[in-house]
Amino acid sequence: MFAVTAARISPDDPLSGLELGEHAEPARRDGWTTVSVRAAALNHHDVWTLRGVGISADQLPMIVGCDAAGVDEDGNDVVIHAVISDPDAGFADETLDPRRSLLSERFDGTFAERVAVPRRNLVPKPAALSFADAACLPTAYLTAYRMLFDKSGLQPGSTILVQGAGGGVATALIRIGSAAGYRVWATSRSEEKRERALALGADQVFPAGARLPERVDAVMETVGEATWSHSLRALRPGGRIVISGATSGPMPPADLSRIFFLQLSVVGSTMGTRDQLARLIRFCEQTGVRPLIDRTMPMTQARDGFAAMISGDLFGKVVFTL
Repeated sequence: MFAVTAARISPDDPLSGLELGEHAEPARRDGWTTVSVRAAALNHHDVWTLRGVGISADQLPMIVGCDAAGVDEDGNDVVIHAVISDPDAGFADETLDPRRSLLSERFDGTFAERVAVPRRNLVPKPAALSFADAACLPTAYLTAYRMLFDKSGLQPGSTILVQGAGGGVATALIRIGSAAGYRVWATSRSEEKRERALALGADQVFPAGARLPERVDAVMETVGEATWSHSLRALRPGGRIVISGATSGPMPPADLSRIFFLQLSVVGSTMGTRDQLARLIRFCEQTGVRPLIDRTMPMTQARDGFAAMISGDLFGKVVFTL
């Protein structure tokens, strides 16, 4: 079958390790099933894999990709939950299983004609969602859903700041937060991306690091080092940063004095549960919210999609179709 694989690791030239071509069919495991992929979405996680983050050279070649929607062996349209956990570990929230992984970390991922997944990881896809829309939900949009409705502790009407408008999680936060009744502010270094964030549903947009009209209730942080100081300064006393990524680096100055004096909270958030994915799908079905897709292309052109993500030339998701 055709597949997109990480064949080599290169921190400085990740595209050099990307290979497209024939790959063995998915292995059979007890409790697992095979899904014929109709659409798959690209995430920063896939680029990090090529850089060697979360994977070692002895695991290669590995089919990359976390997200997909397709058709199961019984002919049902499904969305794949990407978190692979141990059902016997005793965790009601599978994202808290210390031995959890994502597809493409220990097991081949979704950028292929077919992918093997645990049966419990399949969620029905409603007819109202296209395969391309559904494929965008399991990582970026599920991460945003959990950040807003689980980790932020805020109710609709609260003000949130989304750092780095343009990325997959950031655009998901704007789209979902606006539809749910939050007042959404967003930042970007790019004037074009700020304008697009307004069109997407943001109430106000600002250049990266700009002084805000007032302090916000929570900051949704996925950028890391480049925006961390601004995120801390943007919070009202008692406010909260919800962080789910650090694309610009994971080691910013902590500024502990500000955190304890203003009684700020820093909360980590990773992916989401299968049940949360099912609710997110229902949320999209009920509200009409659909993922923002920057471009759709055949999986045979996956290298171009990776190149666009690496260069930052995106606003929304890249979807590969089969």
